[in-house]
Amino acid sequence: MPVTYVIDATKQLVRTVCARPLTFAEVLQHFRQLSDDPACAGHLDVLLDLTDADSVPETNQLGAVGVAVNALRKKVTFGACGIVAASDVMFGMMRIFEVKAEGYFAAIRVFRKIADAEAWLLLQSSPPEAEP
Repeated sequence: MPVTYVIDATKQLVRTVCARPLTFAEVLQHFRQLSDDPACAGHLDVLLDLTDADSVPETNQLGAVGVAVNALRKKVTFGACGIVAASDVMFGMMRIFEVKAEGYFAAIRVFRKIADAEAWLLLQSSPPEAEP
C-alpha cells in the first residue's frame, strides 16, 4: 500500500508514510480514509514521511491536497505538521506546500530527516515553559 497511516491517540499524532509506487489518486484516497476513520478527530499533529515516495506532486495537485486537508478540519483540528522529504525536488515541492497549507495547521515545516521532524513535533506539542 503506497499510503499508510497510524493514528496514535496517546501522542495525538497521525503518522503517514507515502511509498513507491505512489499515485495522486492514492493520496486522495488517503484523505477519504481519514475522513471515514473515527480516530481522526479532536486535535492531531501530523508526521508525513515522503522519504520513499517516487512521484513528485504538480503544483495544481498541491492545491487539491490543501482542499482535502481543509475538508478534514470539520472533524479534526490540526496542530503541527512535520514533513520529511529527502530528495531535492520533493523538498522544494513540500516547501511550496508549506506556504499553501500554513493556514490549515498551527505550524508546518519541511525536514530532510525523520528524526529532525520528530524532535520538532515534540517541541510543538510541549506546553510552553512557565515564566518565573
